[in-house]
Amino acid sequence: MVKRGDAVHVSTQRRHYTGKDGVARVYESHLLRRSYRQDGKVRNETVANLSHLPADTIEVVRRSLAGEQFVPAAARATVTRSLPHGHVAAVMAQAKTLGLPGLLGPAGRLREVALALIVARAVRPGSKLATTRWWADTTLGADLGVAGVGTDEVYAAMDWLAARQERIEAKLAARHLAPQVNPHRLAMFDLSSSWMTGRKCPLAARGYSRDGKKGLAQIEYGLLTDPEGRPVAVRVFEGNTADPAAFIDITEDFKDRYRLDDMVMVGDRGMITSARIARLRELGGYGWITALRAPQIAALAADDGPLQLSLFDEQNLAEIAHPDYPGERLIACRNPALADERARKRDALLAATEADLAKIRAAVSAGRLRGADKIGLRVGRTIGRHKMAKHFTLTITDTTFTYARNQDNIDTEAALDGIYLIRTTVPADQLDADGVVAAYKNLSRVERDFRSIKAIDLHLRPVHHWTETRVRAHVFICTLAAYLTWHLRRTWAPLTYTDEDRPTPTDPVAPAVRSDAANTKASTHTTTGGQPARSYQDLLAHLGTLTRNDLQYGPNGPTVPTLTEPTDTQRRAFQLLGTPIPVTLT
Repeated sequence: MVKRGDAVHVSTQRRHYTGKDGVARVYESHLLRRSYRQDGKVRNETVANLSHLPADTIEVVRRSLAGEQFVPAAARATVTRSLPHGHVAAVMAQAKTLGLPGLLGPAGRLREVALALIVARAVRPGSKLATTRWWADTTLGADLGVAGVGTDEVYAAMDWLAARQERIEAKLAARHLAPQVNPHRLAMFDLSSSWMTGRKCPLAARGYSRDGKKGLAQIEYGLLTDPEGRPVAVRVFEGNTADPAAFIDITEDFKDRYRLDDMVMVGDRGMITSARIARLRELGGYGWITALRAPQIAALAADDGPLQLSLFDEQNLAEIAHPDYPGERLIACRNPALADERARKRDALLAATEADLAKIRAAVSAGRLRGADKIGLRVGRTIGRHKMAKHFTLTITDTTFTYARNQDNIDTEAALDGIYLIRTTVPADQLDADGVVAAYKNLSRVERDFRSIKAIDLHLRPVHHWTETRVRAHVFICTLAAYLTWHLRRTWAPLTYTDEDRPTPTDPVAPAVRSDAANTKASTHTTTGGQPARSYQDLLAHLGTLTRNDLQYGPNGPTVPTLTEPTDTQRRAFQLLGTPIPVTLT
């Protein structure tokens, strides 16, 4: 007799069959069978045919009959909460590598809030209220203990950070501008502006808006960087401060506070003017690298001046001297690509101006526009819009208007297309002509920092704070976040479209070129490691998909924080940072 209590198992049988069409086929059947002995022989009894069930269900039945125990997933582990983790963990890892927590000041509640403000600005910039709410939705809030922070505590941390700005910048200056790491003693400086909301801040004033926000109050801020464009210090000025005045103020401030002697300040021609150079001479201990303005270049090129076009017959760079610039070197450069662009732009503006002037002449001829004063106003607006007054000869009466190109002026300007002159006090044995040109062109790195701070990465603008201290603290927070971002962009260059190994130019005047590897990344959208190439912001967003999940085992069991399985890109991002993926930020 068969014992009904005998064990059962799943048996899989395969039959191979070749049809009339010559195609070989395999048929599988999954049977629930019971084995037993009868008359000394092993017999099998089919209890049920499981072939109609899904494959995963059959596998569960097979493993269960083999002795494995299965329980509902909800009874074994419950995901009680899942928080974005990878992006804040990466930025915090970079902050620790740079020693940023210790740089801010002694450990304490205010330092943790200030650090969280900087990390949040680097990951997800927003208003302070939006930032405090975002903290609670990431592991940053839980791990730094700032999830429940209110605006009052945020403002207290900002005031604390503003009071420590000088000490922090002094340490950064010693780290990045000292002779050991900056043998040429170069420091880059530039000025920018951002508009304000509200009208109560004493720093808010109307001035030249670099954001194109005419009619709105603004602040101005000057950024000092090392030669690589790494932010070191920042100063905030009233919104109507002129560039040269801001430059002198920040130079005197740094000299007094941080003892930055024997520095070479690099600034554009609008920043380091002749008047500012005279002031630098009075201060002592400062050199400069800047460029001459167009009238100064024209004066050197006039008649038998030292700037002659024959200098550029065989090269794009020549060093000249002139008694008007005692103790300085003048390096003349001619960029053919820049010359072509200026010629194209001038031709386009001349054509646009002529088209507008032709409309005014037609109106005067038809009698729709009369009076020298009215005609002059219309013509002035047109000429001023395109800034081409110097290239036209105008004749205006009460009833007539004529114009013609001043070809002599046009030819004189065209002869200097693509030519610029750099003036510097740096001796040739310290920095050769190629090095001076490269140093001046490195001002583009400060401009890149401003784009990062203002619009791309950190969104400094618009400024919502009303008190002077908080406005300065807000700008300083953005600067420290820019310091973090600068290092992150460089560290993650292999994962982004950034050129990792830009070729050293043989001609310092010629436009920079990208490496073949960077061009390949741009065309294939793939890194050299075979991973998808991303923009920096897309990489941060991708890291944010690496979540930390709180798993509770059993209804009364422990809760264990567990990371999701990282992607290859996420794993590589932390490898480049030189750290394993941390479960917690502290």
